[in-house]
Amino acid sequence: MANKIKIGEANIGISEENKQIVSDHLNRLLANEFFLYTKTRKFHWNVEGSHFKSLHLLFEDQYNEIAETIDAVAERIRKLGHYALGSFKQFSAVTDLIEHDGEEPTDAKTMLLELCDDHETIIRILRNELIPIAEKYKDLGTNDFLTGVMEMHETMAWMLRATAK
Repeated sequence: MANKIKIGEANIGISEENKQIVSDHLNRLLANEFFLYTKTRKFHWNVEGSHFKSLHLLFEDQYNEIAETIDAVAERIRKLGHYALGSFKQFSAVTDLIEHDGEEPTDAKTMLLELCDDHETIIRILRNELIPIAEKYKDLGTNDFLTGVMEMHETMAWMLRATAK
């Protein structure tokens, strides 16, 4: 007997409950990516010092790659039949990253280490979510997607750490 589905519902072999849970994880990632994108862009605009040009370009490369990831995460949520968050208020409610109001870092090393810490926060979250998303929620596609996102963040964190030395 075929499963009855609602018009427009994603019938992809994952229960609606599991798609909702995975979409919630993805929306948390989307918020984290958006916060990291914004901070990276801010540091791109405000970096100073003897390594200005190389850091300005490094930050630009990274925020461009993060922007592509933001779009891919939102599209993954839509593939599961759910809606992506899209406002600062929504992102602020679920992000794990800290936005510093007030005193801005002025030295490049602090910028590099702050960004590295944010990438590593995202890596740790993703590493903890990979097995449950595959095994408990039966979503191998999202697991594969998130593995690629985690690897991207590992590369970016490595570049930032190596540059900060």
